[in-house]
Amino acid sequence: MKVVILAGGRGTRISEETAVRPKPMVEIGGLPILYHIMKIYSHYGYDDFVICLGYKGHMIKEYFANYHVHLNNVTFHLRSNEMTVHENCAESWRVTLVDTGSETLTGGRIWRAAGFIGRERFMLTYGDGLANVDIAALLKFHESHGRMVTVTAVRPISRFGAPTIDADGMVTSFKEKPLAEGWINGGFFVMEPVLFDQIAGDDTSLEYDVLSRLAEQGQMAAFRHEGFWYPMDTLREKEHLEALWSSGKVPWKVW
Repeated sequence: MKVVILAGGRGTRISEETAVRPKPMVEIGGLPILYHIMKIYSHYGYDDFVICLGYKGHMIKEYFANYHVHLNNVTFHLRSNEMTVHENCAESWRVTLVDTGSETLTGGRIWRAAGFIGRERFMLTYGDGLANVDIAALLKFHESHGRMVTVTAVRPISRFGAPTIDADGMVTSFKEKPLAEGWINGGFFVMEPVLFDQIAGDDTSLEYDVLSRLAEQGQMAAFRHEGFWYPMDTLREKEHLEALWSSGKVPWKVW
């Protein structure tokens, strides 16, 4: 089963980083967040990736073209134009990089990559969110209900403290940054190939057009994930993930 990763957005809310590189290449612990996401899936045995490129996508191509150079010690033999890779530490991944356009919406990116995905069930997630989702349990849940799409539903941590206020304006309890009450889209989807028939082209949004329609048709189910989930939309969130990595307590590191 292929894992599709949406990696083409501009990431304007974290422009401190994305002015010079695409968001999936922003590093946590010296490695692109894209690498961390792929390691999560690889841990569960899913090593065949289709990455939908867009903004500064050439930098993601360069990373994988020189993957051995990035991760290993190397010796360059300049006269013979040869390279020796020492240790040869590399993942057993198959990575297909698809240019899906700089302005294409999320549904359109999947549509453009359809020929590389094939008419088979596939997984999909965003290139900027980390979680300790049990991928095996997610797939088992998807197989149990027969709908077209399963979305992993999460409850994010609030950015602010939450007071409970009584009728007289008195605060009866206070929780600092509690979990949100409602569930939101956390990515980590499982999708059936008939989804491609729901996409009209580049201007189709996965979220606004496709998923909202499938929900109305009863073709979408939610896998509730109560564990760790964290996006990297802002510099503050990137710094939080970096702090977790530096502490050695890395909740998404299931491998």
